[in-house]
Amino acid sequence: MTSTVRFQSAVRLSLSVLAAGAVLVAGEPSATTQPSKAPTFTKDIVPILQARCQDCHRANAMAPMSLMTYEDTRPWARSIKERVVKRQMPPWHLDKTVGVQSFQNDMSLTDAQIATIVKWVDSGSPQGDPKDMPPPKTFPKDDEWQLAKIYGRPPDLIIKSDDYTMPAVSQDQWWKPVVNLDVKDDLWVKAVEMRPGTAAGRKITHHALAHLIQTETDAKANDSGDDSVGQQGGVLMEWAVGKNYDIYRPDTGKLIKPGAKVWWDIHYHAVGEKITDHVELGVWTYPKDQKPKYRTYLTLFGASGNRLDIEPNTIAVNQGFHVLKEPAILGNFQPHMHLRGKAMLLEAILPDGTTQTISYVDHFNFNWMTNYIYTDEAAPVLPKGTIIHVTAWHDNTTANPFNPDHDQWVGGGDRTVDEMAHAWVNVTYISQEDYDKWAATHKPQRSRGPQAALTSTDPARN
Repeated sequence: MTSTVRFQSAVRLSLSVLAAGAVLVAGEPSATTQPSKAPTFTKDIVPILQARCQDCHRANAMAPMSLMTYEDTRPWARSIKERVVKRQMPPWHLDKTVGVQSFQNDMSLTDAQIATIVKWVDSGSPQGDPKDMPPPKTFPKDDEWQLAKIYGRPPDLIIKSDDYTMPAVSQDQWWKPVVNLDVKDDLWVKAVEMRPGTAAGRKITHHALAHLIQTETDAKANDSGDDSVGQQGGVLMEWAVGKNYDIYRPDTGKLIKPGAKVWWDIHYHAVGEKITDHVELGVWTYPKDQKPKYRTYLTLFGASGNRLDIEPNTIAVNQGFHVLKEPAILGNFQPHMHLRGKAMLLEAILPDGTTQTISYVDHFNFNWMTNYIYTDEAAPVLPKGTIIHVTAWHDNTTANPFNPDHDQWVGGGDRTVDEMAHAWVNVTYISQEDYDKWAATHKPQRSRGPQAALTSTDPARN
């Protein structure tokens, strides 16, 4: 058997195993996890909604209906049950049986919470005693930054794109203005948050990239993966629905250099009304006398780049391989595909030939570009020479409810009807000395296929 055939067989086996795991996860909770008494809305359901749902499901927010009161929620009970059982909502589309499972921003429901919702719906969705209702949750104003709650202050720097007016009816548009930052000294960034400028702007903004344009001598600042240097500084952040901010690991950060500019790349699409908007990027920096030990780079790990060839009525598999030239820590996993995106797997092939499953999004949803941010203790730590392996699946069949035309050939491109297949990952390269210190006290788990998790800790903190 040739190496190509063996590899194709392994891919098919991996897909079948992962699909089987997805079926198990999608099933309803077992009877042993069901609560013994019929839950009520006021006592049992509202706390779950407040913790996981109401940030979006409230008046004038992005969700199509409010889940603030019993009267709001009761008509949607059956739909809520279906969505949570299939783990479509909240939008956390990661396979919970493989890979890293500790995240800073985990919005998923536990098995017990799902079981409670199922029991409540199956029991007739009772309201319960109004006295059991917890105090209503308070929400930040639309013009407040989410990270301001964490850092106790507004951003140190706010970068805005120029305004753009999207007609009510139009082809997709890409707005690419350049903004001078007027930075006189090195700025080390500890966190960034991006958002459309207005609530109306969220309707038309598909995604937005903030590219740094600055004089570089560090080839790693080029997110394209080649060794060129010069007038580029990589991507400061990418925004999409479901991804709002990045927090960099302790003693790490991004670097904005004197004379830097931001080149915006904003994808707008028409929604039937004329809307004028811009995009804003909030930046929280280290104190001027504090320089983090390591620089972090937002890196595009692609599966075949834009060289995609997705035939009609097929499920296509594409892969990409990227070699880490230095030891590194991976901070997050954000898969990016379009309407035919089905699943994406991120693996590490170590220099000794073993494989570690890092993360697997088994039911990708184009409407939610969720960013899975690893906790400091769980972020993968990888040796020099590790191969980052990205596998992406696209479903161009009638089984895909988001597919606009299953009889259409699809290639790579920027339009929504085209496809993409890459993961955005914050990569922090560390010294060999720090990696050796970490490796001396940690033994990462090895995969036997895709059924193993990778857990590790931060060598910069040891």
